[in-house]
Order: sequence, then C-alpha cells, then structure tokens
Amino acid sequence: MKKRVTLAQVAKRSGYSPTTVSLVLADRPGTRIAEATAEKIRATAAEMGYSADPRARSLRTGRSETLGFISDEVTITRYASAMIAGAVNQAQADGRVVLISESAGHAESRDEALADLLNRRVDGLLVGLMAARRIELPPSAKSVPAIIVNGASDGLSSVLPDEFAAGRAAAQYLIDRGHTSIGLIGRHEDLLDPTRSVSIGRRFAGLDDAMAQAGLSFVAEQHVRDWDPAPGRIAALELLRTTELTAVVTANDRLAFGVYQAATELGLSVPKDLSIMSFDDEQLAEYLDLTTLRLPYEEMGRFAAQWVGQQVSARHQTPEPKNEGEDAGEGEPGANSAGDGRASAKANPEADPEFLIPMPLVERGSVANLHTR
Repeated sequence: MKKRVTLAQVAKRSGYSPTTVSLVLADRPGTRIAEATAEKIRATAAEMGYSADPRARSLRTGRSETLGFISDEVTITRYASAMIAGAVNQAQADGRVVLISESAGHAESRDEALADLLNRRVDGLLVGLMAARRIELPPSAKSVPAIIVNGASDGLSSVLPDEFAAGRAAAQYLIDRGHTSIGLIGRHEDLLDPTRSVSIGRRFAGLDDAMAQAGLSFVAEQHVRDWDPAPGRIAALELLRTTELTAVVTANDRLAFGVYQAATELGLSVPKDLSIMSFDDEQLAEYLDLTTLRLPYEEMGRFAAQWVGQQVSARHQTPEPKNEGEDAGEGEPGANSAGDGRASAKANPEADPEFLIPMPLVERGSVANLHTR
C-alpha cells in the first residue's frame, strides 16, 4: 500500500518551511504569501500526490467538517428528500459532509441519534421535522451550533416557512381576481397547539389579515381537524350546498382534492364555477392543476446548513499564525467576527432566532379571473 505523502515532504521538496506550505495548502485567508510561491507549492503538492489527512486537520483545527442531520419521518417523503438535498448540497459546496440519522418521529430515538452524532464529533446539528411543531431536545444539543428545520425548540434557532406571508398572498391572489365571496376549509383550534404546529396559525392569520385589509371576511367556514380528501369532500359539500361562493381556500392540497370531488358531485366546474386556492404544493397539486403555495423544504435545508456552517466557522476562527518575516504588530482585522450578518444572529443563545423562508406561489389553472368575465 502506497504511503501517504506528508506535508513535511512537500515542504522539503518545494524548499519552503512547513508553516508556509501548511498555510498555502489549507487555503488560509489573509496570508501574505506571494502568489508565485503559492503556485509553486500547489504544483509540488499535486506532483507528489499530496492530499490532506482529514484526521490530522480535525485535530489541528478542532473541526471535523461534518454536520449531523437528524430527520423526523422525512427520509421516506418527497418533502424530506428536498430538505435533505438542500442541506447536503449546501454542505458540499462549503466543503463539508452531512451524516444523516432518522428518528421515525420518536423522541427517544431522536435523543439517541443526537448523542451518536455528537460522539462522532460533528461540528453542528440540523434537526428536520415533517410537521412544524415544537419539540424538546436534551441540553447537549446546545453544545454545538444547531438549528431546527421546520420546527422549534427552546434555546435553539429555527428556520420555518413564512406562513403569514403565504396566507396573505393566497387571499390577495383571489381578491385581485375579483373574488369576494370566499369560503375557508381547514381552520381548527386543535391545530393551533404548538406541539402540533408552531406555524400553521400564522397561515390563517395571514389569510384573515389580507381579507380584513380588503374589507372582507370569509363568508363561511368548515372547521376540519384532519386535512385529508375525505373530510375535505364532506366539508365542501356542506359549504357549497348552503352558501353561494366563487372561491374556496383550503388549508392544504389534500383538502383541496376533496373539494374537487365535491364540486364534481354537484356539477360544478373548476375554475369556471368555483375557484380553489391551496397550500403546500404536494404531488397531487400538479395533477389537479391546483394553484397553491409551495412549502420551501429544499430552501430551508439549504439555509440551515449554510447558517450552521457559518456559526461553526465563527466559533473556530482564530488569529492567523505569522509567516516568517511578517510584522508582528499587524493582525487580521475583524478576524473574530462572524463575517456574515446571518451567521452572527445567534449572539444571544436565549433569543432563539427564527428565520423565515418565503413560500413561492405556484400558479396553475384552478382560479378564475372574474374581472375578465
């Protein structure tokens, strides 16, 4: 087996000190090494087949360049694959690796996964949830930079969909197209429990806000606890048989599917006779030609990995070692700053910073423009 080429061997062949060679090959910013020198060192390292020993780098820098990702029930879902892909792609772009563990939604399994990842010396943690609920994590979760993706936990940062803005956008989309007789399906007080969802109440608050701003309110509502097609169908039949509506807003796409079924039973055409507006952009939304607002799982995963990575870098920043012949009186300005405003937001760990990611509007064919009739 061929022996690994060492940094000392590269230094000897290139004719430069191990310190200078280390600074060049580590791509340390702010060094005062001439570019010609750096190029010669890199060329020598490439010629000799040198590659950094990750274990030695970890011991030297105090970082493993790995992030831990604990998924809820997400690895078997379309949403999970998007969240994980966003995190992994961002981490790879930043030169890091992501170790993934799954808890199957069980708190005990989640705590075990957390302990295992910390034992593997990950630099930071991401905990991804399917439902945006509040969870409890052991104190050890705060031993490294950590963030909850699509959820919340006391003492930790979180990244969530901007549900309030999405609710406003959904209502405004209908209002702008002349709809004033609008029904709502899906609001239920049980769903406002933060252990079930920390954000869904904002979706309804955004809807109400846009309606109020236009001097409107929902003319009728069906309070549905289970957001599935069958309850959606029953609720829609009740709503449409008792109220004249031009549009219905559903709390998610599965409820919208039930509304389509009810409309068909009543001989109503979408969007000619009834417009439907929804949330989440599940796979069936495209099949239904449903206008909806997409949950930004990939964007949340990407942001979370970037933010944790920035926190890791800020935590481990140290003054650059001096090159031979450097003026000892000069240092790196701002070397101990976070560098990026997003990364420095965790200055107060008790503040629990919350980052909101926009939910994009996916415009399809389920909403009629009454102004053009």
